[in-house]
Amino acid sequence: MIEGLFLALALAMDAFAVALTQGARFRPRVLPGIGIAAAFGVAQGIMPLIGWALGAMALVFVAELDHWIAFALLGILGIQMIRGGEDDEAAPKLRGLALLAAAIATSIDALAAGITLPTLDLSPLLAAALIAVVTFALSAVGVLSGRIAGDGYGRWAERAGGVILIALGTKILAEHSGFL
Repeated sequence: MIEGLFLALALAMDAFAVALTQGARFRPRVLPGIGIAAAFGVAQGIMPLIGWALGAMALVFVAELDHWIAFALLGILGIQMIRGGEDDEAAPKLRGLALLAAAIATSIDALAAGITLPTLDLSPLLAAALIAVVTFALSAVGVLSGRIAGDGYGRWAERAGGVILIALGTKILAEHSGFL
């Protein structure tokens, strides 16, 4: 369950960063803020299930290498989160199709991470629900915090998520290789 929580926290960081920026730049009221959080939570909850289904179909063929695949995918995602978003372009106001596009874009990493769910000792449905709830909660906190603090913290949150994903991948590799 701890691994699932760390995975959920790591995957939620990019949504948190976007929500923080939205709160800081546009100061949405309560209902639009909840809408942002809900869109991110739903997308983050669905995408790992899609990834898990794809991974489960392929697991038969890659069972001996699953820990290496998990390590590589989580490592690549982590590095992208640490490096990603380095440009300082102004974020657009998210509503309607723009919000849907942002929710899907921030959950692509959850799709890739969903492929690694069979390597965790956690039900994929429970993991997806945990990811959805954590993402919703952190996104709601992000919108509210952005309204209060400004958008300077979003970049650091995304970097922290990247470090957590790399650590999870390393832990999976170490456990399956017999080092832990």
